[in-house]
Amino acid sequence: MSKKTAASAGPSTPELTLDPVARFESSMKELEAIVAKMEHGDLPLEESLQLFERGVVLTRECREALASAELRVKNLLAADNNIEAD
Repeated sequence: MSKKTAASAGPSTPELTLDPVARFESSMKELEAIVAKMEHGDLPLEESLQLFERGVVLTRECREALASAELRVKNLLAADNNIEAD
């Protein structure tokens, strides 16, 4: 059974089972769809606010995923440098 957090509640909840890369790509796709909807400017205010809030959550998720990926790369490079130094 997967854990749920307050930030993950909503339309993307089934994606909790996806790997981090797939979650990032899915979040980016959803974020792009939200931006496209909002660019038209013909949404009611309440819907615009809801989409904006969802976009903020997705942006945070993407930033966290990118930071995690960057840390993984740094750790791999550090491990590689340690092997070469031996």
